[in-house]
Amino acid sequence: MKDLLNRYGIGLTTVFVTLTAFWLLILVVLPNIYLFENSFRPYLPVVDIGGPLDVYSLDNYATFFQSPIHIRVFFGTILFSSVVTVICFVIAYPIAYYLAKVANLSVVPTIFLLLFIPMWVSEVLRSFAWFIILSFNGPLNLTLIGLGVIEDKIRWMTGFRSVIIGLVYTYVLFMLFPLYNAVQSLDTNQIEASEDLGAPWWRTHWRVILPHCKPGIASGAVMVFMLSAGSILVPTLLASTNSRWFTEIIQQWMFESQDWNTGSAYAFLLLILCTVFVSLVMWLFRVKLSDIAK
Repeated sequence: MKDLLNRYGIGLTTVFVTLTAFWLLILVVLPNIYLFENSFRPYLPVVDIGGPLDVYSLDNYATFFQSPIHIRVFFGTILFSSVVTVICFVIAYPIAYYLAKVANLSVVPTIFLLLFIPMWVSEVLRSFAWFIILSFNGPLNLTLIGLGVIEDKIRWMTGFRSVIIGLVYTYVLFMLFPLYNAVQSLDTNQIEASEDLGAPWWRTHWRVILPHCKPGIASGAVMVFMLSAGSILVPTLLASTNSRWFTEIIQQWMFESQDWNTGSAYAFLLLILCTVFVSLVMWLFRVKLSDIAK
């Protein structure tokens, strides 16, 4: 706060703080409090709301634990969101290292611009484009057959393959940018010292670069995992009948069944259990929130 006052003065600082507080309170805190309160109330006709039947209970949460299908879908969502996070790291780490330590500084802005171009298109259009690409008679199968890579067409839209491809494409940049910032902050002399001491390239990455990048890895992993687990557009367009996503169940409760109470309970279960999962992973890798905030 003192830095803001010294830099912008009391007028602009008040504006910044007010807008931030408005965003947090009106767009984040109050809607979540409203959903949280509704998650403990039963789904009733309008005439019974506020009546003797409108009491607080855990019935909406019990609905989840009494449904083996919903439990299976939830843990499938957690599992494949973790797979998406790992794949994003495998893709983003070499790119981040190349941009930070290998590429000429004059071409880095151009590469970043090219990476940003897909973000100018809405997520719906990007997901629908992948629906066309991955379809049975789509360009991907035709290209692979033309190159002789495969003999018969592959049904990409079965299982979770198409969902994983769509989520990786959509959220890989959220892994790339924290990794790039982390690698860029590493002193190049440390890499050169490791190489001068005879360490192979893989040991340099394992013992020098990756430990330094731990906050960037944690930040990117948390963002990719939470965005993937909470995604609705990509699974809706690319999922098959045997690859349901947990957010699709929440959407069905709220918009198809019009049961916002049970949908709110499911939404908070997703938020709480994902937070627990992320906290557990942070504890295992000994990463703190202060490291991610960097």
